[in-house]
Amino acid sequence: MTKMRKDQTAAKKSEARFNDFQQQHEIKFKDFKLLMKAFTHSSYVNEHRRKPYEDNERLEFLGDAVLELTVSHYLFERFPAMSEGEMTKLRAAIVCEPSLVIFANELNFGELILLGKGEEQTGGRMRPALLADVFEAFIGALYLDQGIEPVRMILEKVVFPKVNTGAFSHVMDYKSQLQEYIQRHHPGVLSYEILKEKGPAHNREFISRVLHAGEELGIGSGRSKKEAEQHAAQKALDYLKNKPDEQQVKT
Repeated sequence: MTKMRKDQTAAKKSEARFNDFQQQHEIKFKDFKLLMKAFTHSSYVNEHRRKPYEDNERLEFLGDAVLELTVSHYLFERFPAMSEGEMTKLRAAIVCEPSLVIFANELNFGELILLGKGEEQTGGRMRPALLADVFEAFIGALYLDQGIEPVRMILEKVVFPKVNTGAFSHVMDYKSQLQEYIQRHHPGVLSYEILKEKGPAHNREFISRVLHAGEELGIGSGRSKKEAEQHAAQKALDYLKNKPDEQQVKT
């Protein structure tokens, strides 16, 4: 098989993978070349100089800004009791390289990247920095092609659920958020109680609850008293924010 025919075969396979990806995630790029550009590494461009390929570095720059904006908007709406400093810390944890790699792997981006042979042979397809860059480039491409709403929809699939289930709880202080929320809406004293301790010493589990004016607002568990209280506070915040106004906590 000639080099030209090999290139044509490889191009058809890549196009098929991109079409499958779009179908799986209910996305349809108006500009298909823009989608491919998001996944084109500079090493691939260097090996195909006779063809008009462009790498994804400029899209990565744009995607970084779009990602920060979209995540910031989500945090602003989702956590009304969170301070600016806390939102900044949480956003940084969400858009950092290790997190972006997790998101990229969940979408199987490694299978779509167009790499040069040298980069491929040295394991570039699974290199964290490369995967993180591709995720940002994809976000930039999607924004250019369709605007902010499809970006938000993708993040609702792979990013925001992880925030809601506590994947970034190590940078979130739910107890402080709950205290601020209570002071703003229902002044009064919060108290925490350890309801139960179970398990062996090396694998202890604590069950805690948080009370306000005698009402139980949330129960949480953790491997330490502090973690259990944080989890209880998280549950309390969710409960209070979803509670009808007429049933709000009374002082």
